[in-house]
Amino acid sequence: MLRGEVDPAVAASLAGELRISSLVASLTLQRGVTNAASARRFLDGRLADMPDPFTMTDMEAAVQRLCKAVQGEEPIAVHGDYDVDGITASALLVENLRAFGAQVEYYIPLRLVDGYGLSGEALQRAAARGARVAVSVDCGVSALAEARLARELGLDLIITDHHQPPEHLPEAFAVLNPHRPDCGFPDKDLAGVGVAFMLLVALRCRLRELGWFRNRPEPDLRHSLDLVALGTIADIAPLRGLNRMFVKAGLAVLNHGRRPGVSALKQVADVAEVTSGSVGFRLAPRLNAAGRLQDAAQGVALLLEESFPKALSGARCLDECNRERQTIEQQTLDQALVRLAEGGDVGRCSIVLADARWHPGVIGIVASRLVERFHRPTVLVALENGTGKGSARSIGGFHLYRALETCGKWLKGFGGHEFAAGLTIDEGRIKEFAEAFDKLVREQLSEEDLQPRHLYDAEVSLDDLTLGTVAELEKLAPFGAGNPQPLLLVRNLRIERPEVLKDKHLRFVAVQGGTRLACIAFGMAHRRGELAGDIDILFTPSVNQWRDRREVRLNVRDLRPVAATVTDAAGHKA
Repeated sequence: MLRGEVDPAVAASLAGELRISSLVASLTLQRGVTNAASARRFLDGRLADMPDPFTMTDMEAAVQRLCKAVQGEEPIAVHGDYDVDGITASALLVENLRAFGAQVEYYIPLRLVDGYGLSGEALQRAAARGARVAVSVDCGVSALAEARLARELGLDLIITDHHQPPEHLPEAFAVLNPHRPDCGFPDKDLAGVGVAFMLLVALRCRLRELGWFRNRPEPDLRHSLDLVALGTIADIAPLRGLNRMFVKAGLAVLNHGRRPGVSALKQVADVAEVTSGSVGFRLAPRLNAAGRLQDAAQGVALLLEESFPKALSGARCLDECNRERQTIEQQTLDQALVRLAEGGDVGRCSIVLADARWHPGVIGIVASRLVERFHRPTVLVALENGTGKGSARSIGGFHLYRALETCGKWLKGFGGHEFAAGLTIDEGRIKEFAEAFDKLVREQLSEEDLQPRHLYDAEVSLDDLTLGTVAELEKLAPFGAGNPQPLLLVRNLRIERPEVLKDKHLRFVAVQGGTRLACIAFGMAHRRGELAGDIDILFTPSVNQWRDRREVRLNVRDLRPVAATVTDAAGHKA
């Protein structure tokens, strides 16, 4: 299905004004750009274009309180979360608050002991050690009881979060969250680490105005954008607007290699060049692994470590933990597939499964795998002593957080986003919840919505894919959620030299007119028989370099015989 129609005349005008190819102009327009000025911001956005952080509600109060703490040498307690967003946000605040001259300690909850969110026990310990200010990162917006406890303890609690806020906010000293209905900050898509970064930008600005850096070095926050990029990509935040600027600049810092912990992670993960893909599939899973199975504070310590040998030792521990996580994840996926094959969810438009064998640290990943395979909103619950900890993942058109709000009477607690959420539930209420959840899915999604579809960006011919044009597509990077790598369609190809590689992959040459291009189809060896006649393919183009030779290669995502038809967004045959 075509992702969206583009007026060829508008694309041609944009291409001429910006001196880019018509293909890149069309793809830019599809990403919500409406004119040349917004296209320039999209393609060449600079950090100088960041919105004013003080437009975020409660920012002024938070900055004033932290200025007082920094100048008065008051201990500050940072309370993070155990996923990569929370780990990087914690490291970001600790690193820079210390660089500003503050006394800072941090706490990351244990997933299997503390559960999700602000820990009342952690706040009590911080207060007992003399802290008078606590800052949460990537959590806290639903922590009503914990905020009251902080006030009783004499702790000024500053909440920085990006999850959907409840109807009533915690009674904290300040609540920074772009999703607050009364928040005027223009970019609502920030990850938790992005909200924390904006707090630092505002705090540094105010400390500068107060002359705080007159006799001490002023930290360059750009050096910490590697942490912002890691957390933003790992949390699958949309890579548009401010997130896109952060990630683009942060990837450059990640590749510069100034942080020992990142250099060590790259070494154990065998990553030479850091891209959004290598963060999402190589680096982030290792940072996440300790939080899923053990103690996520190991990830914060690694990112703050200044000695490479020590960092390498820590990274190897995370790598081993990640291997263990992969084993447990595969076992859980196999068990879930057996449950589904036994017919427990026949006829349902959603998947809700619970099992006492499952580890709560991996069920979110497994839920994502089931969504990829079955294209259904999915909830997996790990049971222990009559209580379930659940992770949910969704598909386009079904807002998870709102669905859990509607089903709230069956839950003990929940929180999250449109596409990912967590919950707790009594084991005895799972059946009722599953029925109510499935009823909601049926009401909101059609049969067509539940069919997986490839949304392609443009139809091209092979001779459009010159080396220069394909290289120019990198202007649209970084790719990820909200800014997918361009997926293109080309029709009526003749296939030459098809072969199977390593019993898993297909390699062949596509021919159209006088143009011939190499193709690779990963994991599609079982479709070798479909290459007997002319085909259409969906693919992402790339520039492949071998020694001194550079050539265009097509990474095939799907293929079909020419006789088959699909429909575009308007219902026309494509």
